[in-house]
Amino acid sequence: MKDKFYDGTQFHRVIDGFMVQGGGFTPEFSQKPTRPPVPIEAESSSKAGLLNVPGTVSMARTSDPNSATSQFFINVNDNKFLNYSPSNPGYTVFGKVVAGMDIVTKIAKSQTGSGGPFPKDVPVEKVLIKSAKLITP
Repeated sequence: MKDKFYDGTQFHRVIDGFMVQGGGFTPEFSQKPTRPPVPIEAESSSKAGLLNVPGTVSMARTSDPNSATSQFFINVNDNKFLNYSPSNPGYTVFGKVVAGMDIVTKIAKSQTGSGGPFPKDVPVEKVLIKSAKLITP
C-alpha cells in the first residue's frame, strides 16, 4: 500500500450478490506488473474465523491455489463455497471493510457489460480506486 500500487486501479469485475473485484488493471485495462504469487493461506485464515462473508476482503487467484498476486475481491454475500475445506483450497480472507460497505454495495449494483479483455461483468461506468491506505489499529 505504501507504494501506491492500487491508486488509479479499477474494479473490473462486479457481480451483484457475489463480489466486486479489483487491484490488477488500470482504467485503460492495462494489467499492472506484480510481485511473484503468494502461497495460499485459506486453511489458516478459515481456522482463524476469517470466512468469505459480506464485507471481507479476499485474495483473487486463478485455478492455481498459489497464484494470488495483487487482485482482491470484496464479498457482498455469504460465499461459503469460497472457504477452505479438505476438498476445496478456498480463497484467503485477509481483511474486512470497516467503513463504507454501502459504497461496496453500490458498486456491486453497477450496470455491467463487456470492457477491455473481459466479455462481461465490467462496470459500464468505471469504478476507480483513488487511493488505498493501510490502517492499523
